[in-house]
Amino acid sequence: MNDRPQTAQTTTETAQAWDLGGEPIDPRAEISEFLRNRRARLRPEDVGLTGATGRHRRVPGLRREELAQMAGVSVAYLTRLEQGRGHNVSEEVLDAIARALRLTDAEAEYLDHLVRCQRRRRTTPPRQQQVRGALRGLLSSLAGVPAYVTGQRSDILAWNPMAAALFGDWDRLPPRERNWARLVFLRPDQRRLFVDWEAKAADIVGALRLDAGCHPDDPQLSTLVGELSVKSEEFRCLWARHDVREQHHGTIRLHHPLVGDLSLSFESLRLPDDSEQSLTMYHAEPGSTTAENLRLPASWGADATTTESGARRA
Repeated sequence: MNDRPQTAQTTTETAQAWDLGGEPIDPRAEISEFLRNRRARLRPEDVGLTGATGRHRRVPGLRREELAQMAGVSVAYLTRLEQGRGHNVSEEVLDAIARALRLTDAEAEYLDHLVRCQRRRRTTPPRQQQVRGALRGLLSSLAGVPAYVTGQRSDILAWNPMAAALFGDWDRLPPRERNWARLVFLRPDQRRLFVDWEAKAADIVGALRLDAGCHPDDPQLSTLVGELSVKSEEFRCLWARHDVREQHHGTIRLHHPLVGDLSLSFESLRLPDDSEQSLTMYHAEPGSTTAENLRLPASWGADATTTESGARRA
């Protein structure tokens, strides 16, 4: 391992070039698929329509006219919206539809962004993602606390030595591969690292869906989705479910190659001056086995994530 002092690593090159040719995500198609998907997930009895159940229902879930009635809009209006032709939908109507479909806050935000963005198209390349120097300094000062900054498309923009000791030496990866979606779906070592890999994968796809609602015309995002759809059947299946989620806190279990199983709590905070970026920090219960076991990876740094380096040090 290099003996030079470690500081927070960063990259401003995580995004691919603008001219890679990614086809923008079509908001109209996304609206249609999302609304139909959410209608299909609700049974009439779930929303109090007990008299609507019967043997001759031709569609799963709620019928369009049932949703229209619950939301207080006409069937023709809802049909136009589901066909991506709802250019002047009011906030009140979207809220009513979200309540009727029992959407989560993240799902309602996703739908709102998709509807609003139909009237705009990006004419300039997306701005390069930058991490403030003071924030990189903060990461470096968090000794013993795994922490990193993510941006659009789940790009990993900056991290501290403890994050590298826990998740891998991202500094050795090409900037394009410093991305949680690519790591989770395309790297076998990450599949082994996360005890509940399926839950982590679903969280990543749910966050990408939310990103797609905010930036459907981002070619870098559509290129990422296209690549993962080709290379990972699991990603393809999860993407087709149209789940939208945003994890601000929780617990994660890891099987670390050096110290074994770890259970960590995490907090993810959106930055006040750039809502596209989040600071995520992990911590262990004081006095727990995990807290004790974290001391060894902390002393080894990024080398702690490779069993080969462990063998060399033994």
